[in-house]
Amino acid sequence: MLLLIFQKVLGFAGSDIADMFSFEKIDPYKAFAWNFVHHITILLLALFAILILNKLFKLNFGFGLGDSKTGTKFVAIYTAIFAGVTLVVHVLMMVNNSLPVYAFPLNKRNIIGTLCFQLFLSGPAEEVLYRALPIATLVQVFGKNIEVKWGITLESIIASFLFAIAHIKWSLFPFAIEADYSQFLYAFAQGIISGKAYQDSRSVIYPMFMHSISNVLMVGTGYLFLLL
Repeated sequence: MLLLIFQKVLGFAGSDIADMFSFEKIDPYKAFAWNFVHHITILLLALFAILILNKLFKLNFGFGLGDSKTGTKFVAIYTAIFAGVTLVVHVLMMVNNSLPVYAFPLNKRNIIGTLCFQLFLSGPAEEVLYRALPIATLVQVFGKNIEVKWGITLESIIASFLFAIAHIKWSLFPFAIEADYSQFLYAFAQGIISGKAYQDSRSVIYPMFMHSISNVLMVGTGYLFLLL
């Protein structure tokens, strides 16, 4: 519960700080600049929390290369499979006339800005906050890794659930929930895969790559289909 509250507070903090700036000159359509500031904020705050926890409990959050062979294998296999899935999904969306609609024109600035955000910040910020921080903390609380099945651990499942909740719009005062259940399940599944990569490779670097690559592939493929 504390992890959920902490992640939610960091999300609010990122939003509040991003709202302090005007991006009219560099991003008139609000396509990417706000997200840059938001994710930089949550990344820095998450790293600060990790620094404190590391000082107190000497936790290993996996910022080294870990098992590079295992990590690289995860990234390669994941990228190949996700590229195929992305292509199939967009073909189906094109056939059903349901390709994504954006609130900004697909000009050079917006395409480069949004793809750079997805490549350089979505993976690092979200994997630190939603993968490395909760999993390492939960292992410390449990005293060990608790395997459930197929090499997937309880701490990874909890972290994935928290990651999926982050994709739900909700508030306590007043209490309200706005959920896209397909997105919830997608985020949970991605969390399980990233969590296993994180724990098997003993490094958060490879889930960062996987996360960023998946976002770039999904967003970039959507752009291509819309521009063809």
